[in-house]
Amino acid sequence: MSNYNIQEMIQKNKSNKGAFVEKSIPVILFLITSVSVLATIGILYTLISQSLEFFSRESFTTFITSADWNPYGAEPEFGIWALIMGTLKVVVIATVFAVPVGLGAAIYLSEYATERLRKVIKPVLEVLAGIPTVVYGFFAINFVTPVLQSIWSEISLYNAVSAGLVVGIMIIPMIASLSEDALSAVPNSMREGSLGMGATRLETTFKIVLSAAVSGIIASIVLAVSRAIGETMIVSIAAGSTPNASLDITSSLQTMTGFIVQITSGDAAYGSSLYFSLFAVGMTLFVITFAMNIISQWITKRYREEY
Repeated sequence: MSNYNIQEMIQKNKSNKGAFVEKSIPVILFLITSVSVLATIGILYTLISQSLEFFSRESFTTFITSADWNPYGAEPEFGIWALIMGTLKVVVIATVFAVPVGLGAAIYLSEYATERLRKVIKPVLEVLAGIPTVVYGFFAINFVTPVLQSIWSEISLYNAVSAGLVVGIMIIPMIASLSEDALSAVPNSMREGSLGMGATRLETTFKIVLSAAVSGIIASIVLAVSRAIGETMIVSIAAGSTPNASLDITSSLQTMTGFIVQITSGDAAYGSSLYFSLFAVGMTLFVITFAMNIISQWITKRYREEY
């Protein structure tokens, strides 16, 4: 066999291998992508099927309208609004604290900080995102709560204020980082045009840059709020485990995630209504966070500015 024929065979084999790889890669990537889709379907199936089992035993109307949550009583009561109100109190406090701080940090990093300072501050700020939430929880109950009690004598050991403030600290990096990215994406020509028309730097920042980046900023806030709604360890440690639908923020409460932690720690017998209530609460939490994400996407598309 001549050298030419051997080289032709080698080239043909390489070509066949290349074609096989080209055809295989899309299939492999599709299978990898399918993992997340299948996981989502599996989670939804578990939540829906187990929630239906719960509602076959307990009234759905009572569940979504009542504020009495006492699953351990002689006659168990499952009114989800007690847990929703507990979650909302923590989330509102966290949002009120985190939005001004996170947005202020984003504005400073984007509009006022030097490049050298930005490279130092932003990574330090984002370190907060890497701290385990259980550490935040112990920080809340061992530091924040005693400080609050020294200022506000009526506040109890477990309360919404301490948990809300620390959840707010946890979501600051998300708001600051995403908002800073949105602000930095605004073209410098808009800043230069505003300054050239005689506007001050402050006026340019708040009337031009913020207006142009509003979709990204609102989306970052909505995503941060979704993260706060789903927070578990901080509220389990610092907020307490007493379901109540009152507006009192100084006493113990229980959030939806706090209840889920309590049940999964072994408080419920398998197959009982209390056990299946875990999935009903989880489904409620899923619906709320899903709705928040849909709102975030809608806001982003509705107010997105193309440059």
